Amino acid sequence: MQSPVVPDNERLRLDALRRLAILDSPAEERFDRITRMARNMFDVPIALVSLVDENRQWFKSCCGLPVLETPRDISFCGHAILGEELFVVEDAAQDPRFSDNPLVTGEPHIRFYAGHPLEVGNGLKLGTLCIIDSKPRGFSPRDQALLADLASMVESELQAVQRATIDELTGITNRRGFMLLAEKSLKYAFRVKHPAALLFLDLNHFKLINDKFGHDIGDDALRHMAELLCRVFRDADIFARLGGDEFVVLLPGTGSEHCQRIKERLNHAIDDFNSHSGKPYQLSCSLGIVIYDASIPPDLDQLLRQADEEMYVCKGLRS
Repeated sequence: MQSPVVPDNERLRLDALRRLAILDSPAEERFDRITRMARNMFDVPIALVSLVDENRQWFKSCCGLPVLETPRDISFCGHAILGEELFVVEDAAQDPRFSDNPLVTGEPHIRFYAGHPLEVGNGLKLGTLCIIDSKPRGFSPRDQALLADLASMVESELQAVQRATIDELTGITNRRGFMLLAEKSLKYAFRVKHPAALLFLDLNHFKLINDKFGHDIGDDALRHMAELLCRVFRDADIFARLGGDEFVVLLPGTGSEHCQRIKERLNHAIDDFNSHSGKPYQLSCSLGIVIYDASIPPDLDQLLRQADEEMYVCKGLRS
């Protein structure tokens, strides 16, 4: 069996996928309608909207299969996201890449697979719209065009999700996306009893930047602050623009003993930007940090209020 290789842009791909805040979300008719259409159009038993996560493929829509995910290392979709075009296996039992794959030798006994990569921008393939049959079959150019049309419908729906969870100005997660992702992360932290740190950041003198240089320069400052957050924090961290000049970061698995190092790392990144950017403004921020106590059920709204209060204490000390 040949396991799929990891794409060169895997870090960016996973970041884009997770910022959609769609993994492990409930079924939605807008996606289920497309998989039903695909199953009926091609007369196959299985049609899926599959999203390829780090170690699994998870099915946002699953028509004809009784599971919601399978391991990535045995997935056909892991292969499909590596290319630009439709990925077709007409008889998996005769294909050396898949003939001993447990999804071929056992349930659902895949013989035919056709998967069209799903892209939502920047060439990042997040998953596929795929159809599966338990018997070998061909796939004509007309069939390929029809599946591509259905895949474009899925992409349109994913782009709608993206617009709802991504901040248009900075390109990072917005308030809605943050609340969805952070709630999931805190629930997991409570279950495994791991701490988490919540950072609330407010740009200092942002109104002055706008008044002195104009709103275009103010927008530039917000974009660069977002870029700094992308560079400073880990892939597993959840950072967002809440609105205006306010940003927030949730760091899973981070306790109070790491807070000073976090502050130093962020301040160093800001100082380095100010030294080399050549911008007419200087970035600085006030920072509030609270630690989630994983022994009690999480209350994200309360944590945000506490971090906001800590930020205002910091801002008062700086003024």
